[in-house]
Amino acid sequence: MAVKPSIVTRDITELSSSTGNIYKSLNVISKRARQISSNVREELSGKLAEFASTVDNLEEIFENREQIEISKFYERMPKPTIVAIEEFSEGKILVRDAVKEEGGIEI
Repeated sequence: MAVKPSIVTRDITELSSSTGNIYKSLNVISKRARQISSNVREELSGKLAEFASTVDNLEEIFENREQIEISKFYERMPKPTIVAIEEFSEGKILVRDAVKEEGGIEI
């Protein structure tokens, strides 16, 4: 059974090809990763809120297997940064440059 490596070498020229600047590319990837993380966090909180109870019963805490399975599912999901890098590499993320657009502010 082959194990996926936790560290993957990325080609900098490939990452910077769509923006022309590696730092802009990394900025776009990091913003997308934050969006993905926020969405997953909201989704997980919503699912776990179903199991919230006002009375803490010791038996319910140890017997709630569904809640444990949901948590394990989200732990096994790929990290948001990996998903964002894949989306960026596949061209699924729209990159807009405010400087080039009309009315943009140059920083």
